[in-house]
Amino acid sequence: MLDPIPKEHLPESDLEPAVAYQLIHDELMMDGNARLNLATFVTTWMDPEARSLMAETFDKNMIDKDEYPQTAEIERRCVQIIAHLFHAKDKEKPIGVSAIGSSEAVMLAGMAMKWRWRAWRKKQGKDDTRPNLILGSNVQVVWEKFCRYWDVEPRYIPIQQDRYVIGPDEVVARMDENTIGVVAILGTTFTGEFEPVRAIHDAVVAENKKRGLQVPLHVDAASGGFVAPFLHPDLQWDFRLPNVVSINVSGHKYGLVYPGIGWAVWRGQAYLPEELVFHVNYLGGDMPTFTLNFSRPGNQVVGQYYNFLGLGRSGYTRIMKNLQDIAVWLSGEIAKMKPFRLLSTGESIPVFAFRLVDATRYSVYDVSERLKTRGWQVPAYTLPKNAEKLAVMRIVLREGFSRDMAEILLRDLRTVIDELESDPPRHPKQPAGAVFHHG
Repeated sequence: MLDPIPKEHLPESDLEPAVAYQLIHDELMMDGNARLNLATFVTTWMDPEARSLMAETFDKNMIDKDEYPQTAEIERRCVQIIAHLFHAKDKEKPIGVSAIGSSEAVMLAGMAMKWRWRAWRKKQGKDDTRPNLILGSNVQVVWEKFCRYWDVEPRYIPIQQDRYVIGPDEVVARMDENTIGVVAILGTTFTGEFEPVRAIHDAVVAENKKRGLQVPLHVDAASGGFVAPFLHPDLQWDFRLPNVVSINVSGHKYGLVYPGIGWAVWRGQAYLPEELVFHVNYLGGDMPTFTLNFSRPGNQVVGQYYNFLGLGRSGYTRIMKNLQDIAVWLSGEIAKMKPFRLLSTGESIPVFAFRLVDATRYSVYDVSERLKTRGWQVPAYTLPKNAEKLAVMRIVLREGFSRDMAEILLRDLRTVIDELESDPPRHPKQPAGAVFHHG
């Protein structure tokens, strides 16, 4: 340990396992504390028993259905649990698949929409070379990737300075015979708000009937899919709405599993084109698979099933309610602080955003930087196009974040504001191209 380790080529000789471990362990101490990372939606704590189960199944390849039939069965159970949580009906034969986060799940859902639209167009004998997808400018970047990779025109609905979700009128104004689908978000990454899924759904259904279209709705429930069923059980956003054909949800967010695990679920087999499905025979049965990747460990699927089995509906409800209560309390206390104004409260999902009333003396970037010196990672960023002049901060609460931690965060935030008020920086930090915000 007297000499530096090679950084860009293999060392000439081997190291004792304990030495290699300690060297890497020490380097990783330079990372931030994951439990104090209020930027990420990704789970940073699980039960010790879950960790043990996941460690035991690192070596099981999820793609090998015939070699690991019980892991495949657990995946099937998880899909059905999620489908029924989202009110799918057995008579439609709901179907789904695990993925590496919602990023892959989104790609799969988008492909299914494009393939179904293309089949519809071919059946009519019409051109199928100009597909488009309607979505808000507040979507996660993976939707932009999908459109670019699969040659689909994205028809973005811009958010506004005082409204951070899309509305039904904006959707139907962009619909035409080349629209493969509409994306509505249940829990935006920018503010944590739910888009009005029911209103968008009803407007799309009416427009379809009026113009002879068959535009479906996909719900990006990456953040809210494992929150809404427990905190807002009467909210109609899922397969209770007949034109919602597919939903993606992130198991590694409020599904409470370490990364990376996501799920894509379709309301019925009819909505997942058969030509996209590959069939693997195991134990004399048929196992359909639909993924972009190939090899990956099965341990995240096992971790998801552990949570479903161990927590049940009551456990998930208790955890989500605790996080919601802390988020609403914390956002309310921040709202009482003179420099800040809330954009959201944490009532939809335990996520909220806030901004400075006056960003001329110091910025949210200065606040974020000062908090980081105290261990807290609270991101500062600008909103998407049409609201890009607005710089905000966002706090994401996850399992393991207690009321005591919230009080400590609030104490440190007040200290940072006192410091900035008494001694503001000569040049407030701003992102490239940002504009100072007043009021």
